[in-house]
Amino acid sequence: MTGAPRRPSPSLRALVAGLVDYAGLFPPASLGMREAAMHYAKYLRTPEAWMLGRFVVPVARLEELAATAVSHQLPGATPWRLSALLGEDLAHDIARLEAFNRERAGHFMVDVVEGRAESPERIRALAAARLEGAAVYVELPYAADPRILLETVVSAGLRAKIRTGGVTAASVPTAAQVARFLARCAELRVPFKATAGLHHPLRGDYRLTYEQGAPSATMFGFLNVFAAAALARQGVGEDELVDLLEERDPTAIRFLAQGVRWRQREISAEALAATRASFAVAFGSCSFREPVDDLHDLELL
Repeated sequence: MTGAPRRPSPSLRALVAGLVDYAGLFPPASLGMREAAMHYAKYLRTPEAWMLGRFVVPVARLEELAATAVSHQLPGATPWRLSALLGEDLAHDIARLEAFNRERAGHFMVDVVEGRAESPERIRALAAARLEGAAVYVELPYAADPRILLETVVSAGLRAKIRTGGVTAASVPTAAQVARFLARCAELRVPFKATAGLHHPLRGDYRLTYEQGAPSATMFGFLNVFAAAALARQGVGEDELVDLLEERDPTAIRFLAQGVRWRQREISAEALAATRASFAVAFGSCSFREPVDDLHDLELL
């Protein structure tokens, strides 16, 4: 990436526009609601706001967000788009979401809902309780081949989600597991998002938390993951996806006007935009500044 222009190239913009869903309430940041809402409001006014996606919040804390955040919203501003995390009582949570969208219209809009499932039955339950007009992402386990669960996700008209990290080394999946997930989603044409462990653009060894003396672990880069998703969508095999997911060399991935080039592969800006629009949609991160600052350090912004 050395020598890339400071103004984002069309291919970088295609890959990362609206990519980062802000999850400041969650580990390792674990911010209070007031601070997280204040940060999100500030990020919406930065030059990099075009990279920012939704504010991620548990259904149980929606009213707390509304009471806190209204003072940070500018008059006439676009309503904050929210991604709401469901609890165990799906019917109760959906009723709360319907009331929230109705009562808080003009300030907030929940248009994405996220839940977890480890069985086809739970996936079907999420589908049955869905919020009208909202996309539903189902976080699936990645240890075993997710094909059967993804087939249920497809038949239910839902989307998939993979956890790509956490606050312990054991919570980070292998590159082979992520590559398999990407390949299966591409085969079945399942849109997905990722969450956790993607604060940095490139794969490398990073601290797992913000605590002084916190241990480090090898973590994925969001450029690696979403460029690999674009290749998976083109039918590239899992072995090559693993190689891209494990790429650490900042000079090996080059963002050009017409597309991104990795080793002998090139993905057009149009293909990147199509990947983001209908396949690899977003990732949740408790930090927005880290992804942005690292892209500045790489002279991509």
